[in-house]
Amino acid sequence: ESINILEKALKICPEIKVAGIAGPGDTLATDAALKTFRLIDKRFPDLIKCMSTNGLLLNEKADEIIDAGVDSLTVTVNAIDPEIEAKLNKFVIYHGKKYDALEGAKILIENQLKGLEKVAKSGITLKVNTVLVPRINGKHIGEIAKKMASIGVEIYNIIPLIPTFELANERAPYCFEIEQARKDAEEHIKVFR
Repeated sequence: ESINILEKALKICPEIKVAGIAGPGDTLATDAALKTFRLIDKRFPDLIKCMSTNGLLLNEKADEIIDAGVDSLTVTVNAIDPEIEAKLNKFVIYHGKKYDALEGAKILIENQLKGLEKVAKSGITLKVNTVLVPRINGKHIGEIAKKMASIGVEIYNIIPLIPTFELANERAPYCFEIEQARKDAEEHIKVFR
C-alpha cells in the first residue's frame, strides 16, 4: 500500500525528495516500517528515507535500520540521566514487561545511546530531538547535547513541551528558556532552528 501511495504522490508532486515514517506509535515496535523502507529503497532508491523513533529498540534494531537503507534517523532523547528521565515517563514496557519509571529510564537511555553509537558508525545522518520541559530537563540540555555530539549525532533539535497527558501539569517553556537551551546545546553540537 505504501508503494502505491508513494507512486501517486510522486505523480502529483514529483519534487518530493523524502519518504518518512514517524508513527503512529514507535516505528520500531513492529517490523512494518523497516519492511516499508526496504520496499521504498528498491522501488525509489533516490528518495531520502527518514525514520523517527523513541530509541527503546534502537540498539537491537540498528543493523536492520542500516540494512533497510534508512538515510536519516531521528531519535527522541529527553535525558541521559535516568533520574531525570524517570520524571518524564511513569513506566516503560520493554519486550512485554512493564518497568517502573527509574528502571525503565535506565533501559531506555542505555538502548538509545548504544543504538545511536551503532548507527553513527554506518554514516546515516543522525538527529536527536529533545522535548524541553523546563522544570525537569531544562538544566540538562547541555549535558545531552555534549553526549550526543560525542557519539556522532549531527544535529540537535529542541522542541518546546505542549503540556498534555502525563505532563499536563508542566508548563510550556518561555521563549527565553528555549533560546537558552539552544545556546547551551550549541556549545557542543549544531542546533536545528
